[in-house]
Amino acid sequence: MAEPSKVIHVRNVGHEISENDLLQLFQPFGVITKLVMLRAKNQALLQMQDVPSAINALQFYTNVQPTIRGRNVYVQFSSHQELTTMDQNSQARGDEPNRILLVTIHHMLYPITVEVLHQVFSTYGSVEKIVTFQKSAGFQALIQFQLRQCAVSARTSLQGRNVYDGCCQLDIQYSNLDELQVHYNNDRSRDFTNPNLPTEQKGRTSQHPGYSDVGVGFPQMANAAAIAAAFGGGLPPGISGTNDRCTVIVSNLNPDKIDEDKLFNLFSLYGNIVRIKLLRNKPDHALVQMGDGFQAELAVHFLKGATLFEKRLEVNFSKHPSITQGADTHEYSNSNLNRFNRNAAKNYRYCCSPTKMIHLSTLPQEVSEEEIVNHLEEHGPIVNTKLFEMNGKKQALVLFETEEQATEALVCKHASSVGGSIIRISFSQLQSIKENSQ
Repeated sequence: MAEPSKVIHVRNVGHEISENDLLQLFQPFGVITKLVMLRAKNQALLQMQDVPSAINALQFYTNVQPTIRGRNVYVQFSSHQELTTMDQNSQARGDEPNRILLVTIHHMLYPITVEVLHQVFSTYGSVEKIVTFQKSAGFQALIQFQLRQCAVSARTSLQGRNVYDGCCQLDIQYSNLDELQVHYNNDRSRDFTNPNLPTEQKGRTSQHPGYSDVGVGFPQMANAAAIAAAFGGGLPPGISGTNDRCTVIVSNLNPDKIDEDKLFNLFSLYGNIVRIKLLRNKPDHALVQMGDGFQAELAVHFLKGATLFEKRLEVNFSKHPSITQGADTHEYSNSNLNRFNRNAAKNYRYCCSPTKMIHLSTLPQEVSEEEIVNHLEEHGPIVNTKLFEMNGKKQALVLFETEEQATEALVCKHASSVGGSIIRISFSQLQSIKENSQ
């Protein structure tokens, strides 16, 4: 095996695979500085910014088969330690003027829509098309002007400026694309020269070939703004954002203690649940269909290896794209307990692996710490508790001795009743409970 290098050798790169496909595959692991397509050999050489980024990419794809447009590609360290060519095939060409701009939004605290971008950039000339998408660099947009000099004027005037006070900073480069292909007029893309385009292709979410078509990816989801706001325009470490599989399979469950509602309580921390099915022929297995591929990826990432009811869970993507509705499935798509119908950005921000600390909300105003302890102590020794008020509403932190005890308390007592109120429970990322000094 070749020694680690920041240059990655990719094989089985078919003619249908574009440069942007390869960029999408490796951008979650760091900045790509150079890309050379070896078309005659169906290969490519790709240089990361540093060796650790390349190592992370290859370690990830050792366990996950990388696939582009239905074709398996194979990756390994190159014998080259550095690419000497200056042929960098990214979407940005740098300082060579072009009528299409590649815009990256940094510190995106508020959602940026097609309408907002059009309002900002049309001041400098006629904007023909806009496409927005998400990459590892953050929330990005391609903006096509009618005239090149208008794009030059916009870049000169807006580079480094903020859309809103103190946030949403514009980083603008010239794109190397000659023409944007826009298939839908909606909140993610717009062809201002063709108002008759459909809003969505029937039966599937929109994709923009060449911009983000390795899987569906979360840029195409309706909650893209919430995700961008939650993670500052980027993604949590280890999350690619390119998964399009919505169904996960959970194995090594404790069949004597688990049921669909307990699984719902756990998996709904990472997204909305459509339906759940316990496999009768494999009592320790279950299928969980999440709201979209990004939520499924969060669940797999954060729950793989978690312990519940003395069993170490295995959580993986299922080969089934969805769970067929039937007598043995439990439906949750219309449940008001799904957490991501409201405050989605806040819920994404709180996603984490199971911890020893749980957070309780929607508690009755008159609740006491003793009542909370009595409600939860059957799941394990409670080390500490803290009852507090936030925006006039009672909340609590409860610290258990182990993550497993906290997980059991969450799956058993989320949506249970305390003093006539249905309580909500999630994991807290706090390490300890600070006592009041008074």
